[in-house]
Amino acid sequence: MEAKKTLLIVAHAPSPNTLKLREAVEQGARHEDIESVKVRVLAPLEAGPEDVLACDAIILGTTENLGYMSGALKDFFDRSYYPCLEKTQGLPFAYYVRAGHDGTGTHRAIESITTGLRWKRIQEPLICRGEYRDDFEDQCRELGMYVAASLDAGLV
Repeated sequence: MEAKKTLLIVAHAPSPNTLKLREAVEQGARHEDIESVKVRVLAPLEAGPEDVLACDAIILGTTENLGYMSGALKDFFDRSYYPCLEKTQGLPFAYYVRAGHDGTGTHRAIESITTGLRWKRIQEPLICRGEYRDDFEDQCRELGMYVAASLDAGLV
């Protein structure tokens, strides 16, 4: 029997709506047809380099705060960057941003850090812009399912 691969979801969810988005990503990743992927969900302040080193792919989630990622996700990167730098090159990742504005600064910051880590983005960023809409949850569910299914099928 093949060992399960681990998908780590590190997402900041400070409000009921952002919690719905994180839960939707998890629901997608746990789709019943995905059999060989173990899903772990952690808040950024609970996650650390040991979690990244133990995963096979990662999905990041953040709010847009003052044109940047959440302080919690930035803290996660600050604690994880150097311990992971030489050990996680090529790590498949994707991310979503809950942006009240346009998400540009948040997108740029995440791209800069993950480029430095040499992680491999496997899906275009999902930027949930403007007023909250229920279809953001569908998009997040699809993101989780896509990444987990790709890991399950050995595509990433």
